[in-house]
Amino acid sequence: MKIAQQLKAKNIAEYLIYMWQVEDLIRANGCDIDKIRENIISRYPEEERPALEEWYGNLIDMMRIEGVKEKGHLQINRNVVINLTELHGELLSSPKYPYYSAAYFKALPFIVELRQKSGKKDEPELETCFEALYGVLLLRLQKKEITPGTAKAIEVISSFISLLANYNEKDKKGELKLEE
Repeated sequence: MKIAQQLKAKNIAEYLIYMWQVEDLIRANGCDIDKIRENIISRYPEEERPALEEWYGNLIDMMRIEGVKEKGHLQINRNVVINLTELHGELLSSPKYPYYSAAYFKALPFIVELRQKSGKKDEPELETCFEALYGVLLLRLQKKEITPGTAKAIEVISSFISLLANYNEKDKKGELKLEE
């Protein structure tokens, strides 16, 4: 919970990947607050547990209501992708951010290839990027090999998403000037 709050304030991309991991953690515990209390919350200091239990409980309720107990993402997380997609479009259409456009066009061949391989051709490009980053995170956690081609794609996509996250932070602070 604290990590999510800190990441949301500091780096929206890391926040989204963290929240996807939390969704999977909840699923791995059967969307059961008792199991989450036993397997996750019990590891935290006593004074933090009530707030964590409430946070996880609210996420479980939202997952049930939104029908994402088995797969998919919570609306709060989909909204992050929607907002980033909007900012992405604004940055691309602004002549003031050529480095952003360059990073995007460098990542685009990898995004297209990933969308073709996944069969999700209608999926938003940014969601494809986040799925790739999250997938590699999971591979690393499982200590599985990452091919050189995948590593190169992730490096380029990661740079692009990092740039977008930085611009998002500037935008939140009112420091991003998209128009002349």
